[in-house]
Amino acid sequence: MDLDQALQTYLVEARELLEEMESSLLRLESTPDDDELIGAVFRAAHTIKGSAGLFGLAPIIGFTHIVEDILDQVRNHRLAISAELIKLLLESCDHINLLVNIVVEQGDEPGPAELAQDGALRERLQIYQQDDIAPLAMLPRSQPSPVERQDQGPQAMTGLWHISLRFGQEVFKHGMEPTSFLRYLATLGEIVSIETITMALPDWQGFDPENCYLGYEIDFDSTASKESISEVFEFVRDDCQILILPPHSKLAEYLALIEALPEDNEMLGQLLVKTGALTQLELEAALRLQDRHGQIPHARLGEILISQGAVDEVVVDAALRKQSQGKEQRFVRVHADKLDDLINLVGELVVASSGANLLAQRSRDSQLLEATSVIAMLVEEIRDGALHLRMVPIGETFNRFQRVVRDVSQELGKEITLRISGADTELDKSVVEKIGDPLMHLVRNAMDHGIESAERRQQAGKPNQGILTLNAFHDSGSIVLEIQDDGAGLDKERILKKALERDIIVPGQQLSEQDIYQLIFEPGFSTAEAVTNLSGRGVGMDVVKRNIQALRGSVELYSEAGKGTLVRIRLPLTLAIIDGFLVRVGSAHYVIPLDMVIECVELTEDALQDTLGRDYINLRGEVLPFVRLQQHFDIQSQPGRRENIVVVSHGGQKSGLVVDELLGELQTVIKPLGKLFNHLRGISGSSILGGGDIALILDIPALMQSAIQRELHQLGHQGAGHVPSPSSIN
Repeated sequence: MDLDQALQTYLVEARELLEEMESSLLRLESTPDDDELIGAVFRAAHTIKGSAGLFGLAPIIGFTHIVEDILDQVRNHRLAISAELIKLLLESCDHINLLVNIVVEQGDEPGPAELAQDGALRERLQIYQQDDIAPLAMLPRSQPSPVERQDQGPQAMTGLWHISLRFGQEVFKHGMEPTSFLRYLATLGEIVSIETITMALPDWQGFDPENCYLGYEIDFDSTASKESISEVFEFVRDDCQILILPPHSKLAEYLALIEALPEDNEMLGQLLVKTGALTQLELEAALRLQDRHGQIPHARLGEILISQGAVDEVVVDAALRKQSQGKEQRFVRVHADKLDDLINLVGELVVASSGANLLAQRSRDSQLLEATSVIAMLVEEIRDGALHLRMVPIGETFNRFQRVVRDVSQELGKEITLRISGADTELDKSVVEKIGDPLMHLVRNAMDHGIESAERRQQAGKPNQGILTLNAFHDSGSIVLEIQDDGAGLDKERILKKALERDIIVPGQQLSEQDIYQLIFEPGFSTAEAVTNLSGRGVGMDVVKRNIQALRGSVELYSEAGKGTLVRIRLPLTLAIIDGFLVRVGSAHYVIPLDMVIECVELTEDALQDTLGRDYINLRGEVLPFVRLQQHFDIQSQPGRRENIVVVSHGGQKSGLVVDELLGELQTVIKPLGKLFNHLRGISGSSILGGGDIALILDIPALMQSAIQRELHQLGHQGAGHVPSPSSIN
């Protein structure tokens, strides 16, 4: 790993830590005395600063150090959490994120605007700093953290830290420069003496110039804590052997260090000893004490070490997390482009497998058929595994709205709480990336126009605090996202009046409830009495619907006056490969998403006579409306000798598709149709069959809606006295 790769790793980890900081700070508003949350925020800031020091990222180091100082005061109960402090820390979190983007991602220096913002935030932060903590622009010496030791054994006559450091052989190959850690260490104090240890150097036959054989014995003068010094070596801790002895160490501890040197004896595997947080002598003493209390369930090693003052509680927590990594599932970071390339190759493999299977069927060779069947099964497993790699939980997207709801509710002067459910629901990463903006607009719109002010809620007999709910769940091969508020609901009369004013509808036009609500997605449509910073200009809802439809999704609205509004978005689980059901209509082939197919039945003359030739049949006592694909797509061909109905389900409603021939299940790769066909309703993409033919993939929700609108239009032209609603047709 070279330096650029190390910086990219730092960029990803810094953003994750900033998200953790923001989430913990938001939770601290409701539980300000939660020491675990306070510790999480402190550790995140400390890690961001410490890692930045390895790369010399001065703007990040200087600003984050001030934030860390304040968090250290909060952690040590010298400063109380308040709403103003939370607000300031959230703004500081945003500023650190800005610095990371500029300094690390873009490789630039902060401009005048960023420096002005930096200075303003520093001034506000310094108000909370205690008088004995000097605010510095660059990385300062940390405040001393007293290290208490029991008076046992002789003491070494020294006031210096002693650091024993042995770099691993892979350090150079990982893009790390040993002297950079020494330079960073010097920012915390003064290196009084340093001895280079070369005992690990092999003879010239075994020497590898790409390996590191260096070690150091360092006497170090600093008021920094043991924890701060240990964090200097954060990036190489797993590859090195580090022991840190504090000032006024006991002679017995020096003896233990000598025995533990790796040049003569194999290094012991204790995690705390490797990281330098604990000496071997302290560990052995604690283990002996634990053995004496072995029958007591709560006699844990970490608690004993803390009670003896041998190691800080924060270091024990970090060691426990490190220890648990070996038991937990390990993760590997993979660039998203590589996953996309893998999905594309798997798609081509699916097409090639279908072609081979078709050739095997034509040859009627039993052994070849068996071989292609096994290949098809393996390809299906590879496809499912590859698609699962791109599946991510929606909870990460939902959690970003915690901050949005907090800030917007304060701006509007409303009390709004956000509730999240279904956060573990997974969908394709590409869908998650593209649904964020539509969700943002719907959430802000619900807070601005949906949820009333505290005064109006009191008048309506509601609690002052409004509730905004984000929910996600799987349904019929799709993922459903719901944005629900307990506000005033949509005013149908007001929507119709505005639509008439804008000539979107004509006087006397009959519309169902769902059709009325869909009017708010028309370009420029708004019922807001006043334009605010958030909404009211009629810009955005049409873009929301267009973006959702671009993902092959649909959006529905449900509202009840005085009780609130529910926006329901249906999206496909993936945009790449699906299981489909292949049918033929005339000479054309169509693919129906298999997750939506319930059953297939024959369309008989008797069934049509029972309904007087109308486009529905009696399916076991249930009315089933259907669409003739031949008529809908204007296919010029003779009807087949036998017609079949494919029964599909979407949104809890059943419909039928009349086709000429059922060709069975297949795996299909979704290919976009291109901008030329964007206006096409009912078609979500295309696919190449094994024989080279093109099959169109049906968009069932859009197809049903299009069929409903066509029948409504025909009935309107016939002058029917009553125009049925879509719900009565479907």
